[in-house]
Amino acid sequence: MKTNAYPKYKPSGVEWLGDVPEHWEVTSLKFICRFAYGDSLASENREDGDYLVFGSNGPVGNHKLPNTTRPVIVVGRKGSYGKINYSDNPIFAIDTTYFIDSRYTTQSIQWLKFSLLTLCLDIGSKDSAVPGLAREDAYEKKLPLPPLPEQQAIAAFLDRETGHIDALIAKKKKLLSLLAEQRTALISRAVTKGLNPSVKLKPAGVEWLGDVPEHWVTPPLKRIVAIPVTDGPHETPEILDEGIPFVSAEAIRFNKIDFSRKRGFISESEHRRFCLKYHPKRNDIYMIKSGATTGNLAIVETDEEFSIWSPLAVIRVHKKKADARFVLAAMNSKEFQTSVQLFWSFGTQQNIGMNVIENLPVPLPPVLEQQAIAAFLDHETAKIDTLSAKVLTAIERLKEYRTALISAAVTGKIDVREAV
Repeated sequence: MKTNAYPKYKPSGVEWLGDVPEHWEVTSLKFICRFAYGDSLASENREDGDYLVFGSNGPVGNHKLPNTTRPVIVVGRKGSYGKINYSDNPIFAIDTTYFIDSRYTTQSIQWLKFSLLTLCLDIGSKDSAVPGLAREDAYEKKLPLPPLPEQQAIAAFLDRETGHIDALIAKKKKLLSLLAEQRTALISRAVTKGLNPSVKLKPAGVEWLGDVPEHWVTPPLKRIVAIPVTDGPHETPEILDEGIPFVSAEAIRFNKIDFSRKRGFISESEHRRFCLKYHPKRNDIYMIKSGATTGNLAIVETDEEFSIWSPLAVIRVHKKKADARFVLAAMNSKEFQTSVQLFWSFGTQQNIGMNVIENLPVPLPPVLEQQAIAAFLDHETAKIDTLSAKVLTAIERLKEYRTALISAAVTGKIDVREAV
């Protein structure tokens, strides 16, 4: 793909824009389009039909009637405020959104959908209770405005090029999904059948486990722990800017504790008080027991001091009975996670009780065999994880390139008229 710069530029007078093509205007968004309010439509009042219902984050259902023409841009107003969605067909925009169709702009809507992405409408909110985008704030944003034929050329160019990029991203996401499936299958096979393919099997006595090697046992977690299964304190401490790290469910990622996602810090005195109930120790296993990520796991890999909160259940395995790395792998298996979901209960969010967790059975070979399986899985999953990390990096780079290409085209840094 070959593109050139425009022949002549002029200062835009807007710092983030820099210079723009000499024949372009620079104007406020309020002179380019109007944001129309979406309409109230509760889920129970929707009648099934051919028109998508759009909320701030995208489609949320269907309805028999639209309230827009086509094409249409949907801008998040509440919740996922500033998020840009687009539809070639009429839709019903609900009252958490603004929308723009041909009634509210004389410019190219296909061009405008890309231009709005450069305005960072999702940064900043005047509503502290529910994040929101004020129309008056959006209207003051500045945009470069090319003549209509160039708008159409830019939109055609970006539709084509971002389509190629999106197809590549989709392929890489599919590969990422396949790698995740391969990783899960590898773990499940190793922790339920062992490493010896010729070993004799027996019924586990646990329906979701199926058959296990005949010399294995399937005790509940409470039979292999050094301390009773517990959790973090059920009170909210004062969060400080420094002190002892305080972590909760959001810090549990990829079987590790991501301290960059901690809640904040608590005082040393508060930490000591919390430690009267539970003091973190290397090789402790944490399982999230409430919220959207219920069942996710991590193992403690540090001797540094920190405290945890109540959404985390703690399993500290007894060294003579089990290897923590093996137990973590067993709890990560598809079979175990399926059993966790069987016992979810739902209030305001999904959760699993402490008495349920401590009675969940785990497949358990002798300790030396556990250690061999854990070492095998560490080695094999590391290879998959390395490849997955490379794919994730490639996806991020493609997304960055997509963003940069859109910005370059709609701000006039490249002339795409010949490319189209």
